[in-house]
Amino acid sequence: MAIMNVVPLKSTAAGPFQPVTALRGLAAFAIVGVGISGVAAVTGWGLPCPWRALTGTLCPLCGATHVGMALLRGDLAAAWAANPFVLAGLVVLVGLGVIWTIEALGGPAVRAPRGVRLDGRGVWVTIGLLAFAFTLWRNLAGAAG
Repeated sequence: MAIMNVVPLKSTAAGPFQPVTALRGLAAFAIVGVGISGVAAVTGWGLPCPWRALTGTLCPLCGATHVGMALLRGDLAAAWAANPFVLAGLVVLVGLGVIWTIEALGGPAVRAPRGVRLDGRGVWVTIGLLAFAFTLWRNLAGAAG
């Protein structure tokens, strides 16, 4: 009988939260968003929405480029009119960026209370449900109005 060396599998569980890693991801997201919005503002070329092309309805991100262009001009009202869901998401991301920057610089770690804390999957499910509800609202309100 041969003796087998058992190599433990690498854990798939996420390690402890690292604010610097989160800030890198947030910075990459911001660079891409500002880049797309800047190109659209200068050239008029935006990203076409495949969902809208196929269905004729608005997806939860339709208008995101217009939000970015409005924010580059400093026009919050136009950004809100283009897509309040995206603008609210950006406000949340800015808030998280501030909190994570403070933590990365040695400040206190701010975490949600244990009873309402979501894991990675829970965050995406919540965002998905909010996006679905917003999509229904915006398309049904547009059809009624």
